[in-house]
Amino acid sequence: QVQLKESGGGLVQPGGSLRLSCTTSRFILDYYSVAWFRQAPGKELEGVSCMSSTDGDTVYADSVAGRFTISRDIAKNTVYLQMNSLKPEDTAVYYCATGRILWLKPEGYDNWGQGTQVTVSS
Repeated sequence: QVQLKESGGGLVQPGGSLRLSCTTSRFILDYYSVAWFRQAPGKELEGVSCMSSTDGDTVYADSVAGRFTISRDIAKNTVYLQMNSLKPEDTAVYYCATGRILWLKPEGYDNWGQGTQVTVSS
């Protein structure tokens, strides 16, 4: 069972920033893509961003492009999601997931973390 652990969520005011972390194993980072998804209350799961294990290619949802940045620190076995200019509509539980594909649909991502809550509110 692949272990994925998200952290970094919390309460932030509109316009603020948060950095989420997804800690896993070196093996996963070397061979699997890592993606961030989110799910707001009453809404479907939404792909936010993903990063390839091979060449570092990234994909962003239109709703977060220019505000969110995905990155990784191999030495720390961690993938980050830097979230800037946060809006109330970014409020959701954020999950990281791994798979052998690079897209923002949940199909094909086999392992999921437990999620971390992000709340954007004044």
